[in-house]
Amino acid sequence: MESDNETTLLREKETVPTNEVLENVLGKELFTIYQELISVFTDEFGLELQWNFYKDGNAWLCKVVHKKKTILWLSVWKNYIKTGFYFTENTGTGVLALDIDNTIKAAFEVAKPIGKLIPLTIDINQQKQIKDLKELVKYKKGLK
Repeated sequence: MESDNETTLLREKETVPTNEVLENVLGKELFTIYQELISVFTDEFGLELQWNFYKDGNAWLCKVVHKKKTILWLSVWKNYIKTGFYFTENTGTGVLALDIDNTIKAAFEVAKPIGKLIPLTIDINQQKQIKDLKELVKYKKGLK
């Protein structure tokens, strides 16, 4: 049984995540944060958003890319926006040197690898978290 906080939204393939749909499911406050995130991705970093419905997770996910490189994944949950980055062992060490919240670094250090990739997720529900997200996007985008 999923708790309220663990409810993935956007589970119907027919319901494309337009701004109107997103505002309805997120609510005004979280939708404002979502809009700021999108502005950061597109205006500041020149990234492209690709919303797709994935059958394996049975939900809509947004792949945020730079050219052909995936920078992060974004999904919409009941009380937050989940962002997920994936790093290799080599690129992961750089994450710990970034000027980001220590709780993010601590969680990353104990994250269980998925194959060769180490996941780093941030559940965003406050504007102040965007600063850390920007640092991660800048770092990931700059990796070769």
